[in-house]
Amino acid sequence: MSPVVRLLAHRLGMSLIVLVGVSMLIFAIARIIPGDPARIALGPNATAEQVENLRQALHLDQSIVVQYGHFVADLLRGDLGVSLYTNRPVIVDIAQFLPATLELVLAAGIMMIGIGLPLGIISARYRGRWPDNLVRLVSLLGVSAPSFVWAVILMLLFAFFLPIFPIAGRISDIYSIEAVTGFLLIDTLIAGNVAAFSDAAWHIVLPAFALAVSGIGQAARLTRANMVETYDKPYIEMARSYGFPDRRIANRFAFRPSLIPALTIIGLDFAAMLGNAFLVEAVFAWPGLSRYGVAVILRKDLNAIVGTVLIISATFLIMNIIVDLLIAFINPRIRHSQRPA
Repeated sequence: MSPVVRLLAHRLGMSLIVLVGVSMLIFAIARIIPGDPARIALGPNATAEQVENLRQALHLDQSIVVQYGHFVADLLRGDLGVSLYTNRPVIVDIAQFLPATLELVLAAGIMMIGIGLPLGIISARYRGRWPDNLVRLVSLLGVSAPSFVWAVILMLLFAFFLPIFPIAGRISDIYSIEAVTGFLLIDTLIAGNVAAFSDAAWHIVLPAFALAVSGIGQAARLTRANMVETYDKPYIEMARSYGFPDRRIANRFAFRPSLIPALTIIGLDFAAMLGNAFLVEAVFAWPGLSRYGVAVILRKDLNAIVGTVLIISATFLIMNIIVDLLIAFINPRIRHSQRPA
């Protein structure tokens, strides 16, 4: 078995254990939250008999251990139960709302990497000079405010005062696109509708950038700090003595070793966006999974709460595995350290 395959198997095994633990924890917490889910779902006008029948259907009249057993048995069959909020299977709700959040997070992640890393390289290359000071100031502003604050600021600036971008939603009402993948940017291309693609891309810019601002600042700061440390290494001095241009030294010799610690934090920030996106989705009326998750928590929709948290946790773990594999690919020492003694 190759070292990379061994690393992947180890990470998958650990992730499965974490998912089991998360499922047990969120299952218990969801039932400790005050309030009767059956009464909340049926409303105050429901009779006691109707409430009791729904409690029995949800197995709420049994012990929490028995309830968890029913949940695991259903989960193994691919059944997450029925949402009391939408009256649809939870798996159907997740299939509808997850692509919107993933599309938003992926766009934000591309912005975070595409803007944050070059800013960090520029800052390290011109350390102590005005480009460095400007990047450090911008990075500090980015990490000092949460995403929803930037969402409100960006909406006020570029949707109200300067009506450049649309205010809310994923696409204008004039377009009707058949959902194939759930990702509007992909579905519009599949439909061959360039105008709808441009409209969907224009809608995603502000919410994605609002979600990415903090990550951009974090990526820039980490990249700069790691590259400044790398610039003091002897091999950088040797490259300078050989007459290599500064741009080549920065991009080839200083950036790649500095990317390893930054990539770990960037991966965690990228995965955390799934959980942090709900406020941005609320500001921009983005119909995503995070916004759906908040709605079901407020209504104590047990099946939907557990299903949403499990999906977000699984995505977070998958992202961590991808980051580990990327780091192993970049750093041969980590890759070869997985070899058996």
